[in-house]
Amino acid sequence: MENQNNSRRSFLKKAALGTLATVSIPEILSAAMTKGSVKRITLLKGQTILFQGDSITDAGRNKEDMSYNTARHLGSGYPVLAAASLLKKYASLDLKIYNKGISGNKVFQLAERWDKDCLEIKPDILSILIGVNDIWHKLNGRYDGTVEIYRNDYIGLLERTKTVLPNVKLIICEPFAVNGVKAVDEKWYPEFYDYQKAARDIAAQFGAVFIPYQSVFDEAQKLAPGSYWTGDGVHPSLAGAQLMAEAWVNVVK
Repeated sequence: MENQNNSRRSFLKKAALGTLATVSIPEILSAAMTKGSVKRITLLKGQTILFQGDSITDAGRNKEDMSYNTARHLGSGYPVLAAASLLKKYASLDLKIYNKGISGNKVFQLAERWDKDCLEIKPDILSILIGVNDIWHKLNGRYDGTVEIYRNDYIGLLERTKTVLPNVKLIICEPFAVNGVKAVDEKWYPEFYDYQKAARDIAAQFGAVFIPYQSVFDEAQKLAPGSYWTGDGVHPSLAGAQLMAEAWVNVVK
């Protein structure tokens, strides 16, 4: 809490002194996405989009709802915000958008449910955000994984996916954390950087679009403190979820 309060006080002091950079959300995204040299995917009529990941993607979705394009199914996080934008902007394309994120998941847990929660859905575009639990649960003693396990499990999952769905377009989202906000402290580093590098390397290996979410949140702190964008350093606030959604929408056209 003290780090969060210090961050907010520092932000307010800078704002009062007029030293805080005046930046906008489009400028934040432009700066962050330029750093990542982001490619874009062209949407086609009738395509199915699937969001996969952990609690950041899950966002309290109703797991009894097996439909698509509904708020109950998509949850309250970035997938529903991104989906709303896509469905409005591309109404003529008749997109089907699913969210199958599950809170607490690490890569090997995605693999355990992959047949039902991915391959049977047959997505044309598959977006994955995974990795924060692979280190967080290690730090709190609930998991004994390593970055090598993360990398190998992730590669294995994507190889399996491409074997069954050779034409699927992949979006790999960078796992991110905001240092100094509640759950995230110096114990995460430098190891967490290795997980982020692994995600970037895997995206390059599979020709996937890579969304540099760490850069997005880093840039966003020029506009407001980290505690504004995430309540605990990991899970985005409503503003943070909108930030993520806008970054995601920017990689499709």
